[in-house]
Amino acid sequence: MASIAVCPGSFDPITNGHLDIIQRGAKVFDKVYVVILSNSSKQPLFSVEERAALIRKVTEHIPNVEVDYYQGLLVDYAKAVGAKAILRGLRAVSDFEYEMQITSMNRVLSDELETFFMMTNSQYSFLSSSIVKEVAKYGADISELVPKEVEAALTEKRLADSSI
Repeated sequence: MASIAVCPGSFDPITNGHLDIIQRGAKVFDKVYVVILSNSSKQPLFSVEERAALIRKVTEHIPNVEVDYYQGLLVDYAKAVGAKAILRGLRAVSDFEYEMQITSMNRVLSDELETFFMMTNSQYSFLSSSIVKEVAKYGADISELVPKEVEAALTEKRLADSSI
């Protein structure tokens, strides 16, 4: 039986930290679905379609990764694709409390799913999409923080709309 994991997030935009977790997860699981979920507490810069296209582009070299998006509960999506695992990255202790709450709720909703945490590579421990967007807003060099396709997309957004 193939091991299938779901790697959820808003990915607005995908960073090198996200990509690191996806690449490492793809070495452990037979199939990894990178799924964009909506987060009602966040106002996205990129549309779901733009985020999916960027993730597909930067993961095209990983044959067992598939990109998707879903409007609903992660446990329902995982069930629909036959996943038994949720793959999450942890940057710091501060992430743990939030992730523990989410994991506990997911266990209540589906005791069939296990959550696997990977520690983020230390060079990305400070990195978040929010920080990347804030720095990009002022035209700073983000080439070490995101794939080049994401850097180009952020530059294009900045030039087209000074609100980012």
